[in-house]
Amino acid sequence: MNLDDFSDLIERPDNGVRRDAEERRERLSVPAGAFGRLDELAEWLAAAQGRVPVRPVEQPRVVLFAADHGIAAAGVSGRPAGGAHALVRAVLDGASPVSVLAGRFGASVRVVDAGLDCDPGMLPEDVVRHRVRRGSGRIDVEDALTREEAEAAVRLGVRIADEEADSGTDLVVLGDLSVGGTTVAAVLVAALCGTDASVVTGRGGVPIDDLAWMRKCAAIRDALRRARPVLGDQLALLAAVGGADLAAITGFLLQCAVRRTPVVLDGVVSAACGLVAQRAAFRAPDWWLAGQASGEPAQAKALDRMALNPLLSHGVTVGEGTGALLALPLVQAAAALAAELPERAEEPQPEEPQPEEPARKD
Repeated sequence: MNLDDFSDLIERPDNGVRRDAEERRERLSVPAGAFGRLDELAEWLAAAQGRVPVRPVEQPRVVLFAADHGIAAAGVSGRPAGGAHALVRAVLDGASPVSVLAGRFGASVRVVDAGLDCDPGMLPEDVVRHRVRRGSGRIDVEDALTREEAEAAVRLGVRIADEEADSGTDLVVLGDLSVGGTTVAAVLVAALCGTDASVVTGRGGVPIDDLAWMRKCAAIRDALRRARPVLGDQLALLAAVGGADLAAITGFLLQCAVRRTPVVLDGVVSAACGLVAQRAAFRAPDWWLAGQASGEPAQAKALDRMALNPLLSHGVTVGEGTGALLALPLVQAAAALAAELPERAEEPQPEEPQPEEPARKD
């Protein structure tokens, strides 16, 4: 597999349709510009759908890729190493923020186990049947995956994207359920942006103290030494310092762009995968929205590189796709307004005065 092959398969959203959407917006009863960024959202969605007026978002889907990362054993996370299965269980039981909001916003939730470090019997079969491997290597001293596992994870993401497109999903809210994931994501961002570890090291979803932050920064620094020699090969990079979930998300994002399925990114993990995908196919980010600014410095770095401007900035750090899901009503509102508001009635043109006939002489 060569991820660069996706570049030939991905086209940009239809600019002609975007212009038609802009022209239609000029004719609506509410003055142009009165909806602010909602107009831009509606035009982006129309271009992604290839139709005017835009079709309302009726089948949104939250897709969460789950995995444990070996680097969590270095004390870099606020959660216990190997504990991502508890996050998955909370989502399945309806006890997580993303479950509560998804029910409120009319979105279904799908969890994909790409690399959890737990007995498969602890979770439902439809969740664990996709697992590439159990956990991942500790990226500061060893590879996260073999190259074969990285390729299998990318293919998993491609398959999930195809399944969602075939089932009629018209907008994906993308997130992750992981322990140690923000550390791995920061390594990918630093490697691809050419920055130092301290620039991308954040506090994580469950905030860590200063000592844990220093351990995290050191782990990212050491992993960067292993990442830089393989920067020219995206699969090798994901195998060296990624993980099964990040490789799967990268494949998912690329195939969503191929299938013309718009995606809302959540936090630093999905942003880092987007950066890897952009490296393979430069047009792919045109199919994505940044749902929120999470406050993670690596996410800000990645979004800036992809020229994606977050829809929200509420300081939501819980992860699990929650911040991106909060942006879903904005996208739905933009589509509904563009699709359902009437156009202005044509104003009657004033009649031109008729020239007076000259008076007749007898």
